[in-house]
Amino acid sequence: MEEIVLDTVDKYNKLYGLETLHPLVSVIDLTKATRVVNHMQMDYGIYALYLKNSTECNIKYGRKKYDYQEGTIVSFAPGQIVEVTTEIDEVKPNVYGLLFHPDLIRGTSLGQNIKKYGFFSYSSNESLHLSEREKEVFMDCLKNISIELNHSIDKHSKSLISMNIELLLNYCLRFYERQFITREESNRDIIQLFEKYVSEYFEKNLQSENGLPTVKYFADKVHLTSNYFGDLIKKETGKSAQEYIQLMVIERAKDRLIGCNLTISEIAYELGFQYPQHFSRVFKQQTGITPNQYRINN
Repeated sequence: MEEIVLDTVDKYNKLYGLETLHPLVSVIDLTKATRVVNHMQMDYGIYALYLKNSTECNIKYGRKKYDYQEGTIVSFAPGQIVEVTTEIDEVKPNVYGLLFHPDLIRGTSLGQNIKKYGFFSYSSNESLHLSEREKEVFMDCLKNISIELNHSIDKHSKSLISMNIELLLNYCLRFYERQFITREESNRDIIQLFEKYVSEYFEKNLQSENGLPTVKYFADKVHLTSNYFGDLIKKETGKSAQEYIQLMVIERAKDRLIGCNLTISEIAYELGFQYPQHFSRVFKQQTGITPNQYRINN
């Protein structure tokens, strides 16, 4: 298996025999590839977004392969390692996409907002499946970027290219929100599992060893990445995953404040807080009153 450190756009283009029009960004059309590597591992140092319309080319991120339907988007960020296998010799994958280097977006609106596109860190079972209309929008965005890349580079090029990339990523956010809705039933199952695991966390007294439960802990329990899990919880409940965990911890704290004679500090340590002051601050943020006031009132 060939191992490739993909730290420039030009390296990717040379890998597939494609032309490089700009050193920091490229619109990809693998149906025009003049070279295909059947099995390789890519260590990404750039951002990548692919629309995959075929089953001949498989991408493996971590231990799982992507579950493809026709019109599936996958995305990668610098630091991610991906295994790519082409199952048929000399096939040109039906794949379109966008590559851009982090240097392209430095000092731009996109550079300031890039962290909000959490789907770059989604895992193999969290890819985006597009409708026919959504595929058209995606391809139109690529076309607009391509037009700008074929224009002579001038002082406006960087801002216009980054604005068009940002538009494409914003559409992907919209499409993911639609997907959260169409998967509402399975999402409810995840919420129920989430609540179950929070209860089990305290019933098994895991907080005494691990402290307060984290978003990553529960994301791992339901086999999702932290980013996808957090976005799903936000969409379903209106609260971030961290806020939702805090809410459930405070509900448990209320039971302890009324149902036992432990001091406020003892309850704080029992729940996994390192400092009683932190417990009191979080409790007041959630309820509007201190733990001691809550105990007195009830």
